[in-house]
Amino acid sequence: MMEEILKQVQQGSLSVESAKEKLATYENLGFAKVDHHREKRQGFPETIYGEGKSAEQITAIIKAIRANGNEVLVTRISKEKSAVVLQEHPDLIYNSQAEILFSERTKKENPYTGYIAVVCAGTSDLRVAEEAVVTAEAFGCEVRRFYDVGVAGIHRLLDNIEEIQQATVTIVVAGMDGALPSVVGGLVSHPVIAVPTSVGYGASFGGVAALLTMLNSCASGISVVNIDNGFGGAYNAVLIHRLAQPKDEEC
Repeated sequence: MMEEILKQVQQGSLSVESAKEKLATYENLGFAKVDHHREKRQGFPETIYGEGKSAEQITAIIKAIRANGNEVLVTRISKEKSAVVLQEHPDLIYNSQAEILFSERTKKENPYTGYIAVVCAGTSDLRVAEEAVVTAEAFGCEVRRFYDVGVAGIHRLLDNIEEIQQATVTIVVAGMDGALPSVVGGLVSHPVIAVPTSVGYGASFGGVAALLTMLNSCASGISVVNIDNGFGGAYNAVLIHRLAQPKDEEC
């Protein structure tokens, strides 16, 4: 791409100012610097964190991202903010449970073999689990859900364990005592991404108890992300999933 732009400048078919715009690594909107080269560096375009931003700011960032041909993923965006954004970008999709706004993938086919498993302890953890699911799907992966299979009724997990074992990587979302990742980690031979949630009574300390349990897990192969960070868990899982692809089928 850079070589082609420089050739156009040399031939006189592209001005120096236009070339500078095309070669810029980010766009300064005043309140945000939109990283247009992130997909080239990391394989995924920039994700917008919606919490703390106004609907107008989110709308402007989306416009800049789409102008460069990138797909849109906005996390932690409320229904009220999404309604404003959708007035200008009506083709985007809003998932109210995950609180994610995203663009439908232009490539309909799944570029990867296999699937990511998302295991969720209880219904109260669904917002975080769905954030992980929608994120992984937006990045082009197949995801299979295994919900309400917490340790209080371990037979529910065991009823699904064979399918979970066939996944490339498993994201485990749990609050309360946060014990589920240790159980799953002892039953599978692939990486486990543990996501603690802020679900629980007072002594759970807003998810700190679950976080510490997961960090202290005696099961090998478990990595832990921050409290309620379904997006972070999914991002890491997708990276693992991509690296696990057969070399002749890699995208």
